[in-house]
Amino acid sequence: MRYLILSDLHANDEALTAVLRRVKRKTFDRVVCLGDFVGYAADPNKVLDRFRTLRKTTISVRGNHDKVVSGVDEGALFNPPALEAARWTMERLSKQNMDFLKKLPLGPELVDGLFVVCHGSPLDEDAYIFSDFDASLNFVQLNRFAEGVDLCFFGHSHIPSIFTLEPGGIRVEAVREARYKLRLEPGKRYLVNPGSVGQPRDRNPRAAYAIYDATARVVHFDRVPYDVGAARRKIHRAGLPAVLGDRLVVGL
Repeated sequence: MRYLILSDLHANDEALTAVLRRVKRKTFDRVVCLGDFVGYAADPNKVLDRFRTLRKTTISVRGNHDKVVSGVDEGALFNPPALEAARWTMERLSKQNMDFLKKLPLGPELVDGLFVVCHGSPLDEDAYIFSDFDASLNFVQLNRFAEGVDLCFFGHSHIPSIFTLEPGGIRVEAVREARYKLRLEPGKRYLVNPGSVGQPRDRNPRAAYAIYDATARVVHFDRVPYDVGAARRKIHRAGLPAVLGDRLVVGL
């Protein structure tokens, strides 16, 4: 089985379209999204319509922006631009897409008995995994949630990264390469962030995604250029905070 792993689309249709165009000729069986379909950018309906009508079977969990837009959370911890974008989205989302967000499950979720998916972390859907300490707590939680499963995909930080639990400790890696291949090794456990499709934050504006080959036990990271200028102009024209478009240009 091969899985297309997407995260943090954030209503950026230009980025999602570019990723789907890139993988059109690649082989995968199912599509997995780690949450945050909406927020920040100006095409929430286009992004959700595009995802909901994919021909492949999809598996998703909710993100923090999905929760706020669907009314599950008030967004008290959001910064002002993020909250403004969430409220803007609430007023414009179609009924079908709002219903889709409301039905998204709370992570973590076990996929086909092979790996776990969540938005923020297995321990807390809204928490970030940035450090080896963060990872250590979540490796413990991962073992409690799905004993014997050695791989979890998470999002939320928007940074392609790998946390590996090894006999000597936890290795932390940021994935800098445009294309990178991670081979999973027996006896090790992994927390893997594929990066963000719609709002990368690693100073690289290209959309990020991954494909997991569960048979070969390999995660393929990839970056895709897209029309950042068009996404930025849409945000500005919509009257959303300008910073939400400007940050796309520099990948922050």
